[in-house]
Amino acid sequence: MSQPILLVEDDENDVTFMKMAFKKAGVDLPMHVATHGQEALDYFQGRGRFAKREDFPLPCLVLLDLKLPFVMGLGLLRWIREQPELESTVVIILSASSDDQDVQTAYELGANAYLVKPADLEKLYLMAHAIKDFWLTYNRPVSNRAAVKP
Repeated sequence: MSQPILLVEDDENDVTFMKMAFKKAGVDLPMHVATHGQEALDYFQGRGRFAKREDFPLPCLVLLDLKLPFVMGLGLLRWIREQPELESTVVIILSASSDDQDVQTAYELGANAYLVKPADLEKLYLMAHAIKDFWLTYNRPVSNRAAVKP
């Protein structure tokens, strides 16, 4: 299985629309979903329902919402960047917030990009297509296939 995209998003509608947009953009990678920050930590650490690393490999790309239950997005971003095995994982903040402080903090914590969720489906499709083109087609990240220790 190729490396998936991990979407960390608690809004069911946003998950549905994001999956539709990526499919329409021609992204053929699997997209796994964590609905809150703790579930994303479980995914990265291979715990609980994510214990089979063959079924849930480390992602090549993380789309991370900021406002999440249990562990907020910035806390999760901080944790990801503290893990040597994940230091090259591409993390894109995808938030409804356009607050300058959120943007600054996200970049200070190591986000690769900060995108504001568009309300319009056509703009979401264009965003998904841009992510595909830049991050999944042209960008050449360092491989991070090592397992993360719990």
